[in-house]
Amino acid sequence: MRILSFKYAFEGIKESLKEEPNLKIHLLAGFLVITLGFLLQISRLEWAIILILIGLVISVELTNTAVEAAVDSFTKEDHPAAKLAKDISAGAVLVVAITSTAVGLVIFIPHIWALFFP
Repeated sequence: MRILSFKYAFEGIKESLKEEPNLKIHLLAGFLVITLGFLLQISRLEWAIILILIGLVISVELTNTAVEAAVDSFTKEDHPAAKLAKDISAGAVLVVAITSTAVGLVIFIPHIWALFFP
């Protein structure tokens, strides 16, 4: 049933929130960015970009958590391939987080600048 796929998806998010502190950090950052967007009255296009990036960061963090869980389920020992998979997955999160931060700065700095120098 299709409805079960939603149930499992929400369970996955819930479990990730319990187990993954970085996901909580990304969600908090997303909440702060959304709050800042409301305060600065960003445009619809800027909202679209911000919301896509928040979703992307959270999705990649969830994927990283899944990769780590899958790797850990196969081996508890130090293994070069397991380490590589986990490091690459974490690197993907870092790349998207840095890129999102850069785009956020491009969007928000002019709005903040306009507050102090109208």
